[in-house]
Amino acid sequence: MTSLLRIENVRIGFRRKERLRQVVHGIDLRLGEHESLAIVGESGSGKTVTAASILRLLGPSAEYPSGKIYFREQELLRAPERTLLGVRGKEIGMIFQEPMSSLNPLQNIGRQVAESLFLHGGTDSKQNRIRVVEMLRRVGLRNAETRLGAFPHQLSGGERQRVMIAMAIVNRPRLLIADEPTTALDVTIQAQILDLLLDLKRELGMAMIFITHDLSIVGRIADRVVVMKEGKIVEEAETKKLFASPTHPYTRLLIESEPAAAPPKRNTAPDERLLEIRNLKVHFPVKRGILKRTVDYIKAVDGVSLSIPRGGSFGLVGESGSGKTSLGRALLRLIPSSGEIFLKGEPLHDLKGDELRPLRRWMQPVFQDPFGTLSPRMCVTDIVGEGLRVHEKLSIPERQERVASALEEVGLDPGIGERYPHEFSGGQRQRIALARALVLKPDLLVLDEPTSSLDRSIQFQVIELLLNIQAEHGLTYLFISHDLKVVRALCRSLGVMKQGVLVEQGDAEQVMKEPQQEYTRRLLETAFMLDQERRAT
Repeated sequence: MTSLLRIENVRIGFRRKERLRQVVHGIDLRLGEHESLAIVGESGSGKTVTAASILRLLGPSAEYPSGKIYFREQELLRAPERTLLGVRGKEIGMIFQEPMSSLNPLQNIGRQVAESLFLHGGTDSKQNRIRVVEMLRRVGLRNAETRLGAFPHQLSGGERQRVMIAMAIVNRPRLLIADEPTTALDVTIQAQILDLLLDLKRELGMAMIFITHDLSIVGRIADRVVVMKEGKIVEEAETKKLFASPTHPYTRLLIESEPAAAPPKRNTAPDERLLEIRNLKVHFPVKRGILKRTVDYIKAVDGVSLSIPRGGSFGLVGESGSGKTSLGRALLRLIPSSGEIFLKGEPLHDLKGDELRPLRRWMQPVFQDPFGTLSPRMCVTDIVGEGLRVHEKLSIPERQERVASALEEVGLDPGIGERYPHEFSGGQRQRIALARALVLKPDLLVLDEPTSSLDRSIQFQVIELLLNIQAEHGLTYLFISHDLKVVRALCRSLGVMKQGVLVEQGDAEQVMKEPQQEYTRRLLETAFMLDQERRAT
């Protein structure tokens, strides 16, 4: 097989205060023309760092003590910047894990997708626009032509991910590096994106490196699998062989790790409602013309009512763009809404500014995109302790002790406190965000895809952690997710959203066993289809 890409004895480290911290330890990889290679492993194992090093995207603090990377026999690791500019986005496309940190918040999505075309010789604006619309439609963005002027913050997490995919494939590259491209997507769109990537691979003759923590999709997308742990390759095999007879204990752990079928029953007080929402609406105005008059509304949330008892867990599922995240942000009073919101009996919908601030410690969010919500200028200790400085008068030693305790509670070493968000993997950043929420000991956590960037083994640990914290502190969860297996393991109640409306809700086990809506049945069938395919593989 002709090698399109060769990685030979590559070591990667990051220098900080004259000390080099090595994160990848002499790996070797081969990728053939038209081949699909999956790289799997836990957060922090070196998957993303290895992939980003191919295009030298790791920044000035990265060093390469040894090794070479060849793409079409051209050495990239020490190539001049001009050479890399001709390769990035044209010969090699990359889909990043966290779209909000990769998209420019000041440019609309049409311009950002078209930028790569302009950089690599596409000077016909009309043809570029046609190509951009075509790519956005192919990745499943609704109303693609009318949304070219939309900005990243106006899209859902899944929609932003689809824009990133369109940017990566718009120049029809020879190699596509996909870093968790389906992480933020609901199960139906996830299946569509996997089919799309396979179709594009066949149509364009692309090779693909697919980085993922979700083994359920590996059998569908990859010819070979590489398993990484602590910066080393511990196993490499053809996909069928790896699933049939894994040789390394860590590989077996990844394959066997699954969330529990249902959460343990808790003694909750169903009549004591911690959170109640009545007829909540979030309508975003659509403005057009020179005077920017409102001509229509996007009904992100359209008359939703629900309640959660103290100590309960409510799972909110639905396709990307269905209004899940908008509902969560509205009840946190982060975006304008109408309707009624009661927390611990207090009417939050009537409060503003300073009146609302003391109550914010009762409800804490964990957002879907941790890198977009962690300040790059603050170290971990300051990020996690920020809420304590606002809401509690503590001495510096007391605050440091609370921060260290919160980090330990989410499975992180308190010694990381002086490091910054860019020095961590996506999964580690998500745990930092969880520690920041827990440090104030809130009553309600609004969890927006808190496990989406974590591998299955770590997902299992985080679910156990959330269940234990809930049991110990009586926390209440609103859990927003597209992963029905995770929702089933954590939540006693379930709500299904479609186009801003809560179309079905009730006991989670009952809804999953006997869904009343066709939309819910379709979500469930798609969610477990990939697992069935993996077992068949």
